[in-house]
Amino acid sequence: MAAPASKSEILEVNRRYHDVAAQEYDAKWGISFAPNGQEQVVGKLSKLLGARPGPFARSLEIGAGTGYFSLNMLQAGVVGAATCTDISPGMLATLEANARQLGLEVETAACDAAALPFEDESFDLVFGHAVLHHLPELERSFAEFHRVLRPGGTLFFAGEPSRQGDRIAALPKRVAWRISPAWRAALRVPKAPHLNGQGGWDRMDSDDHQLEGQVDVHAFVPGDLERLAAGAGFGRVRVRGEELLANWFGWFNRTLEASADPKGIPMPWIHYAHRGYLLLQGVDRRVLEGRLPPQLFYNLMLAAHKP
Repeated sequence: MAAPASKSEILEVNRRYHDVAAQEYDAKWGISFAPNGQEQVVGKLSKLLGARPGPFARSLEIGAGTGYFSLNMLQAGVVGAATCTDISPGMLATLEANARQLGLEVETAACDAAALPFEDESFDLVFGHAVLHHLPELERSFAEFHRVLRPGGTLFFAGEPSRQGDRIAALPKRVAWRISPAWRAALRVPKAPHLNGQGGWDRMDSDDHQLEGQVDVHAFVPGDLERLAAGAGFGRVRVRGEELLANWFGWFNRTLEASADPKGIPMPWIHYAHRGYLLLQGVDRRVLEGRLPPQLFYNLMLAAHKP
């Protein structure tokens, strides 16, 4: 489904969906704060920031969700002090609970990326993962990223859908959706409860889980991200593609899983999907990412510096 038209509606849809998704988010996406989670996060950073990124004294995460990047970066020693923002108070509540469980201290703020409540030149690193495509005001947001970064500071974003990669990924999604009834029958998994309801962004009585299809606003070509960063005053702008085979495999499986009651999905399937994704991720990293144009990949990454 298409996103709402206005800025306020886009922010409201994102807040409502991510609030209700927060408690199940880590389980749904296989988020880990163990050493393998730290390895995944640092591995993404190292593709554009070098083999040993950081350390950064103070970081600001945009759209931090439940803390996947910031909490793993704290544990890995990539950042010293972390501030985490999100439009969703529910996501930040889960992030704070995760931080307490891990014995970590973080600062949080529920806010719009286009109006950050921080002083100028406050951070050494501003970053985010899978967040730019949710933002209704990209130019203003990039201006805010530049404002709150100290001179010499680093900008980094990953997990942003590319326009061509998104079109390519639509094929495994369509195939998976068509065969999902047979897949559920074979695994004896009930249909997802929310698929039986109706509603839209303006139906306050609807199940807000249904808003997942309306929270994405953008898909990018590499030049889009380069233009946004350069237009805000950043230099040394680099864009790279990430994950091709892994995302085809991942979206095929995620589409099947989205059709089912998550409580009924058997553990052997979960292990198969996770291990297969990691295997193909390695093939992408070692063989494809350095050889193919970035626009072919499902995800785009951006790094830049403030002069």
